[in-house]
Amino acid sequence: MVVEAVGGALIGIAASVLWLGVGRISGITGVIANLFLLQQGHRNWSLYFFIGLLISYPIYSLHETPVIEVTSNWALLIVGGLLVGVGTYIGNGCTSGHGVCGTGRLSIRSIAATLTFMLTGFITVFVMRQLGLL
Repeated sequence: MVVEAVGGALIGIAASVLWLGVGRISGITGVIANLFLLQQGHRNWSLYFFIGLLISYPIYSLHETPVIEVTSNWALLIVGGLLVGVGTYIGNGCTSGHGVCGTGRLSIRSIAATLTFMLTGFITVFVMRQLGLL
């Protein structure tokens, strides 16, 4: 429980530092997109942020043994990935951008998007359980 609290605090601090220091929102969609931009200034902070994401899991796994369950159903993974990509495009951002940063800035659009993400997730789990897929 302590590790999760520290992780949550670090996410909040990182989002705040990026917003106050660079003026950018730390949504993963924007971070990945900035890695491919030709503007060197945006690529630098995005690269550092992305490297931080990559090294965080090995550091976390030193303290905890995370249990991650992923389905072996390739069709479900592909459809889910495509739906996430389309939703991110239509919603102009992802859960980290809207949920962590947008709600922290009291953005009405981000609050609505986050509520939509959560409601859709609840409905999806309910339906999949009723169908015996979970």
